[in-house]
Amino acid sequence: MRNLKKYIFIGMTALLATSCSDFLDTAPKDALSPVSTWQTQEDADKFLVGCYNNWQDQYNSGWGWDGFLLYWDGTSDFGYDQFPWEGYTAIGNGTLTASSGRDWYDFSRIRRVNELLANVDKCNMPEAAKKDIKAQARWIRAYRYFLMNWNYGGVPLIESYATAEEAMVPRNTEQEVKEYIEKELDELVNDINVTPAARGRIAKGAALALRMREALYYGDYATAKDRAEKIIALNQYELDNNYANLFNVAGQDSKEIILAVQAVENDYYNDVIGRMYNNADGGWSSIVPSYGLIDTYEMANGLTKDEPGSGYDPAHPFNNRDPRMAMTVIYPGCDYINGNGQEAIFNTLDKTIDGAANANYYLAANNSSKTGLTWGKYLAPMNQYADIWNTTCQPIVFRYAEVLLTYCEAENELNGPSAQVYTYLNMVRNRVGMPDVDEAKYNTKEKLRELIRRERGVEFAGEGIRRADILRWKDASGKMLAETLLNCTLERRVGTVSMDKSVAPGMRATINVNATAADKKIEDRVFKTTNRYLPIPQGARDANLQLKQNDGY
Repeated sequence: MRNLKKYIFIGMTALLATSCSDFLDTAPKDALSPVSTWQTQEDADKFLVGCYNNWQDQYNSGWGWDGFLLYWDGTSDFGYDQFPWEGYTAIGNGTLTASSGRDWYDFSRIRRVNELLANVDKCNMPEAAKKDIKAQARWIRAYRYFLMNWNYGGVPLIESYATAEEAMVPRNTEQEVKEYIEKELDELVNDINVTPAARGRIAKGAALALRMREALYYGDYATAKDRAEKIIALNQYELDNNYANLFNVAGQDSKEIILAVQAVENDYYNDVIGRMYNNADGGWSSIVPSYGLIDTYEMANGLTKDEPGSGYDPAHPFNNRDPRMAMTVIYPGCDYINGNGQEAIFNTLDKTIDGAANANYYLAANNSSKTGLTWGKYLAPMNQYADIWNTTCQPIVFRYAEVLLTYCEAENELNGPSAQVYTYLNMVRNRVGMPDVDEAKYNTKEKLRELIRRERGVEFAGEGIRRADILRWKDASGKMLAETLLNCTLERRVGTVSMDKSVAPGMRATINVNATAADKKIEDRVFKTTNRYLPIPQGARDANLQLKQNDGY
């Protein structure tokens, strides 16, 4: 890890010292001078780490580090981004245009990888090490193409180029890019190391995991199942018995984590955490959970909230729920460690507490959570960070639970319920104290599909994959689930919180079930079928006149 951090810093420093071109975003900003580069293995490794720079998201915020993963659920039914200037609000409510909002149309990392692949053979180094470096770089390129292809539905495929004119080409089709990604991943997995050289480095597990996810997203269930089985067979990963710890600094070496984005305090820090905390704790409440997520959790007895005998009380919606709810969401009435390092009761529902203004009240300030909820993943406990604006939070990209649940989804779609599917589902559920799946109730492909989708939703809430899931999942009529879940009025809950610590956390918040629609409304959301894809940014089309815009924009 020490060398990886050192090289990230070197790459960031080199960024300030090198020139840029104006085509295809930028030249490789981490490039060293031709005299000193491409001679030794260390040269190759330094350039490779430069390829890792912002590999998950093309943005560097100017304050530090920008977390695509942690924002992305704010564009789904599970979350909300309250600040339009951050660019995610418009994606969530369907108002995105080619000239507004965040975009992921970016080739700078791809260009860096192409530069590495064109020059690394000049380095004097063992062949096995060279193959591994090439494989890691190709994976980063494949990952970037995967993100763009899924979001835009086809982009130009460019493996090498020397002039701006050569980069000005039309978009390849989504199928062509998909086939390219699959070919790359199927080839590089044979050259990449089985175990990563350092935390955050890509190795065989991550190579298989990306191929697994890509196959699942595009409905290739046989391949998704096969790659999940191959990851399981590596015998490198296991479920962590402490679910909450996975998302803390203390859990960053968990055997469940296959790949996570790295952060270096002071040099390459994660400032998104500060944007996620609530107002009274010095944060912005930029991205927050929604009640769509709360409503998805089962009760602790394994029944959905709407089933007879579930015990659900709409006046106390946080009581007796799946334990993952309290590990994922900081909710009104829960115990938490506040910005002063003190144990406190979270209260966003009351305008005043004991006669004093409540800074966390949902209408108290611009930086208050408008849903009244805050993410718990990566945030709790707050005292794990000396500075919430300069953290080493490392968002997880792939973890072992996704492998198990991908197997479950793929196997069920291929063959229906099986003993192995129930086993893997129970492993994921049991580790947080949830009961086994009721096999008598979930005994058909259709019923088990409903459970698997719900399980995937609550297991990975806040981890950045929810929007993709509701885009790819269809209802019985063939409609994307997003067409139902994102055509809605996003609402909060209003009520009051008991500050009595002798009251159970789930019972402290009392929701006013008769509150008016006006009191509950946050925003109207619209999702059209053309919102399946994001618009090609106008700036990219201005630079390349051959880029055709997606329908509906």
